[in-house]
Amino acid sequence: MARVFALPDLGEGLTEAEIVRVLVREGDVIREDAPLLEVETDKAQVEIPSPVAGRVEKIHVEPGQTVKVGQVLVTFADGDGARAGSGEARAPARPAAGPPVGAVAQAPRAAAGGPVPAAPATRRLARELGVDLRAVRGMGPGGRVTDADVHAAAQALRPTAESRPEAPAGRAVSRPLAPVGLEPPALPRFEQWGPIERQPLSHLRRTIAERMALSAALVPHVTHFDRADITELDAVIRRNLESARVRGITLTLTSFLLKAAALVLRAHPQFNASLDAGAGELIVKRYYHLGIAVATDRGLIVPVIRDVDRKPVLELAGELAALAQRVRDGKAALDDLRGGTFTVTNIGALGGTGAIPIINYPEVAILGVARAREEPVVRDGQIVPRLLLPLSLTFDHRIADGADGARFAADFVHRLEHPDQLLLEL
Repeated sequence: MARVFALPDLGEGLTEAEIVRVLVREGDVIREDAPLLEVETDKAQVEIPSPVAGRVEKIHVEPGQTVKVGQVLVTFADGDGARAGSGEARAPARPAAGPPVGAVAQAPRAAAGGPVPAAPATRRLARELGVDLRAVRGMGPGGRVTDADVHAAAQALRPTAESRPEAPAGRAVSRPLAPVGLEPPALPRFEQWGPIERQPLSHLRRTIAERMALSAALVPHVTHFDRADITELDAVIRRNLESARVRGITLTLTSFLLKAAALVLRAHPQFNASLDAGAGELIVKRYYHLGIAVATDRGLIVPVIRDVDRKPVLELAGELAALAQRVRDGKAALDDLRGGTFTVTNIGALGGTGAIPIINYPEVAILGVARAREEPVVRDGQIVPRLLLPLSLTFDHRIADGADGARFAADFVHRLEHPDQLLLEL
């Protein structure tokens, strides 16, 4: 019997992905774990391998399409069909064993032009709503069409309030953002004043927009500003650049920021938490997995470095460089992007005197860092040049007061101003 492969459960509440590239063609015979598709999730672009060896009988998706978890991506031929292909699979297929969503399952066999697999009640619903079942992609077990599939198809058939021209071939299709909070008023007709161009948001940009709106709507943000004198820290980095380079490591300020933040979070655990408003509880995490914002040509992505409190600065520097490169190359795995407890965003390389970042929900705090500048400072009655680093701690005012934020920032500044201690911390 034919075997279907559906979009697997991606974890951490991810429910959909956008198809970026299809890496196989119908009729190809592929080995188990061979690259099958590239998809972009809410967090990054990842590659999905084939769960079995065999011949690709049908590809159900195309680039630019958004698919839900459980939606069929590829159908594989049965064993005989695979052997009849133009090539040979390089590894034996796994035995079919009734897997969960995302694994290969047996699809109901239907003759060409035969009935679409659907319950009688679903067929009646389709007739009432004027939906052709043959044009509906079934999301149920084995591709069975469900009531929800019929309702979705009927919704797609309804005309919109304002008809829009179809997107040119190969161009992404526009989708509305998920509503959060107040309903926005209608936009004016901008074309009455001059030419305009509508550009569909990418899957990642749409997700960023929705998450930022969610965070801003749910969380009462408050920001505390401070500055750290990193003159000595800059000297430590410069002194150790060459020795680190010999070990294949590029020593940067960001690795010190991550280390200092993890150590300060130990002393201020309410900032390393999530708020369960429904239960009225603060979920304090006793692990320190820090996200670091990385700018890519697709948008801002926040990969996660685990157990930062237990790793020396040099190890963090090497891990950070490798992780950031994977993200920029679109090669990050889902595990690289999960489980963060606190986020650091360093915009210093891009300039600016400061920023108020939005919290990466469901975390409760985020640290912003701007460009360090040499400024005149009075020390021991003398005006001397010192390298000052602007900092901003934005946090959920429901879980901490302004004084708590000030104490966190002061401890963080103290750590940066004693860099030798950071180098010795394991």
